[in-house]
Amino acid sequence: MALEIKVPTVGESISEVTISRWNKKTGDYVEMDELLCELESDKATFELNAEAAGILTTNGNEGDTIKVGDLIASIDTAAAKPASSKPDAEAPKKEEIKTATPVAQTPVTTNYASGTPSPAAAKILAEKGVEAKDIKGTGKDGRITKADAMAAELKTTTNESKSRNERKEKMTSLRKTVSKRLVAVKNETAMLTTFNEVDMKPVMDLRNQFKNQFKETHGVNLGFMSFFTKAVTIALKQYPAVNAYINGEEIIFHDYCDISVAVSAPKGLVVPVIRNAESMTLADIEREVVVLATKARENKLSLEEMTGGTFTITNGGVFGSMMSTPIINAPQSAILGMHNIVERPVVKDGQIVIRPIMYLALSYDHRIIDGRESVGFLVKVKQILENPTLLLTEGNDPNKMVLGL
Repeated sequence: MALEIKVPTVGESISEVTISRWNKKTGDYVEMDELLCELESDKATFELNAEAAGILTTNGNEGDTIKVGDLIASIDTAAAKPASSKPDAEAPKKEEIKTATPVAQTPVTTNYASGTPSPAAAKILAEKGVEAKDIKGTGKDGRITKADAMAAELKTTTNESKSRNERKEKMTSLRKTVSKRLVAVKNETAMLTTFNEVDMKPVMDLRNQFKNQFKETHGVNLGFMSFFTKAVTIALKQYPAVNAYINGEEIIFHDYCDISVAVSAPKGLVVPVIRNAESMTLADIEREVVVLATKARENKLSLEEMTGGTFTITNGGVFGSMMSTPIINAPQSAILGMHNIVERPVVKDGQIVIRPIMYLALSYDHRIIDGRESVGFLVKVKQILENPTLLLTEGNDPNKMVLGL
């Protein structure tokens, strides 16, 4: 009996997915719940597991786009599990001793060493961007030696100026969706960007003073993202329009702060959400950032973890960006761009001093956020970061609180 496996519904607005990777191939015997393949939508990556044990027949190749509800594979549940003889069972053990690190879920061949670079050769090839398959190994059993890699390096360097190669690469579902959304935001919003600069010395001094104790107490490092996230939540309470969005002819305000954090993942930019960040401590935020960033790198973020968000923070500074105008993450109305920290001469109390300065950029939808609100919001974030004690007083001046002002 053949059990049909169809592409499941993975989200309300998702009508098709891309076959990212097959973990099994036609003719393989699979156990129930065993991973068959990974599917990529325009928002996340999903795993498809076997619904029964049997012989697998696949429908579609890696990179193919297939609609939700279409047949992607079938399993012959009546097929008997292949019996493996004792000599065959022992063969892989001998092969494992002979070869280097095996590739996960890839059949081991009797000529695995052929075309395989030594560790030293692999390092040279990786640094120069040379593919191992393009090198003919002169070592034992065709193994690529360090000398082979160095010779390939010389050849590549000699012909580098004459290279005119081109290659085509199909856009992923995620990249196509990001492209469409970014263009839509530019066309459908009255986007404007305002800038400011922040002296990061107070935050950096605080981190240096307590980072070891913070790590011992909470088990995570104290980074900049928690300070910015907390500062943003305080500023959003004072400027609620920055935390709102337009829905038709209505404006939807939020009494909570779900902060989207832009993360660079292998398949593109993703924006997981830190829920109710306004009620979290710095340690809570740092732990959540680690969890979400790890899932992003491993393509394991769920739809729920990337759905929603009332305001976005993006950090181009980790890539060396000095200044940018980030694009709003629709349907949100604003996004804060962080940039790299550079020592610059500034005037403090009439004296020119050197300070670690970061430029901040707030892009916002002018249809809902006025200039007064956008500038006031960014100034409030700046004030909190330059005086971190305001994190304890919800952005209010502690001296004024003492005086009852």
